[in-house]
Amino acid sequence: MSNPASTGLFINGQRETGQDVRIGNVTAALAVANIVKSSLGPVGLDKMLVDDIGDVLITNDGATILKSLEVEHPAARVLVDLANLQDQEVGDGTTSVVIIASELLRRGNDLVKNGIHPTTIISGYRSALKAAVSYIKKQMVVNVAELGDEHLINAAKTSMSSKIIGKESDFFSKLAVDAVKSVKMNATAADVAGYDAMGASSRDAETPAAATTKSGKQRYKYPLSAIHILKAHGKSSMDSHLIDGGFAINAMRAAQGMPTFVESAEEGNPVKIAMLDMNLQRHRMGMGVQVIVKDPAEIERIKKREMDITRERIRKIIDAGAKVVLTTKGVDDLCMKYFVEAGIICARRCNREDLKRLAKATGGRVVTTMADMEGNETFDPESLGGCDSVREVRIGDGEMLYVYGCKGHGASTIVLRGANEYMLDEMDRALHDSLCVVKRMLESSTLVPGGGAAEAALSVYLDDYANTIKSREQMVIQEYADALLVIPKTLSVNAAKDASELVAKLRSIHAKGQHSEDDADDALKFMGLNLVDGTIRDNLLAGVVEPAISKIKSLRFATEAAITILRIDDRITLNDDKGLQ
Repeated sequence: MSNPASTGLFINGQRETGQDVRIGNVTAALAVANIVKSSLGPVGLDKMLVDDIGDVLITNDGATILKSLEVEHPAARVLVDLANLQDQEVGDGTTSVVIIASELLRRGNDLVKNGIHPTTIISGYRSALKAAVSYIKKQMVVNVAELGDEHLINAAKTSMSSKIIGKESDFFSKLAVDAVKSVKMNATAADVAGYDAMGASSRDAETPAAATTKSGKQRYKYPLSAIHILKAHGKSSMDSHLIDGGFAINAMRAAQGMPTFVESAEEGNPVKIAMLDMNLQRHRMGMGVQVIVKDPAEIERIKKREMDITRERIRKIIDAGAKVVLTTKGVDDLCMKYFVEAGIICARRCNREDLKRLAKATGGRVVTTMADMEGNETFDPESLGGCDSVREVRIGDGEMLYVYGCKGHGASTIVLRGANEYMLDEMDRALHDSLCVVKRMLESSTLVPGGGAAEAALSVYLDDYANTIKSREQMVIQEYADALLVIPKTLSVNAAKDASELVAKLRSIHAKGQHSEDDADDALKFMGLNLVDGTIRDNLLAGVVEPAISKIKSLRFATEAAITILRIDDRITLNDDKGLQ
């Protein structure tokens, strides 16, 4: 820590420079990584986080753990942001990206201590990343032109193997694949350009983006926002179910006199749903409006007119053909009476986000006001959504409205059942990761073997690649190659296996596969860890796979984060101005 006055910088704060700041940054980054390290892999452990008001969160999702921590150190915050970025972009691999980044930082710091300039380390890391991504795309990626359900289910199982639903992965992986496939839509040229820019598809990288492949086949997108996940207490997790082409909303009828179900009377005449974001209550005078009445009979007429305004509004909604009315605001007894008389299902205080999803699913839109351009009140029938039937179903302690046969774009709802709030929240997070993985695989049609296979292959390849470099970067690339082995090592340690022996065996098998002339040894590049038996196996055949984009993105993000922190050689912490006054 240097004194500002001695440097000629008269600043109101403290300055930390050189190796001191680097050691501080690396120590903070390693502290963050060590928190999530033990949660990696199919036998990873969970973390219990208790906040200041006593709320408990039990999870082993890296991004969720780091998001819940109040990290103050600026370098450690980079890793928290890194996990969030991986969660947004890919949805899975949040723990491994933090572990790789911290290992790269630790090794980079050791190189600096040995006299290698940070600029050389940064350029070496960039060269290693470029070579690694190139090797993955050329050698490790398996193109699955027409992805069968088997590959998708295997990827979903791999994703949820470390989560609370890992034991029931057969059931939940099928649920995740069916849910993603149910929201299939035609992709536009812009969507396809986005896939290729993300490095999702190496085969189409040279061709201009188009909504179809070379063979003229339409490419598709799978918007996860169309999948609605609803959590309900009670029963076991195996009683969770998917409403394909339907939608469930956590709301119930506003009055007992309303029907419990409505269905279309004939084909081609769907049940119409009105989705409102406004109050359905008796009309009241605006604030600050004064009405001076001399005749008492006028008061009765004003009250009657207020009731008439409300009745006219509801009559317009009913005349438009609505059989179900859902609103985010309140519905008073007067309005309820009109709905009960008309035999309409009405639900109040619905979640706004749920209504937006339902509007998309049924082909309608959420109405915020009935005023038109002329100032008159009208209700446009075009804003009504359509479906085959709406039914109130008892789930757990309460009721939910199930909407079947939605007429808009693909939509589906997964209703999760579980013993308590903590379990349901963790199931939701685990399922979200699996849905993201299935979506990425369907959009990119590429996968790589998991279980440390890709990291071990890259480590052997980069070691050989480093020997072709004639500058100081050779040492840096060798360190990068060794840093990648942190994933198989951590997986082995968490599984209570001998990490040194397993990783040495894995490296020797990959070295044999890469250096052998025999074509039969080419499949050795898919060899990875079997953490249950503590052996090496072909993970592609075993079904331990993940999307190629997940592996490529995690390498890119981890390297960029490590470079960002290694660049820093000076930190000035300003004092609070209030202390001076």
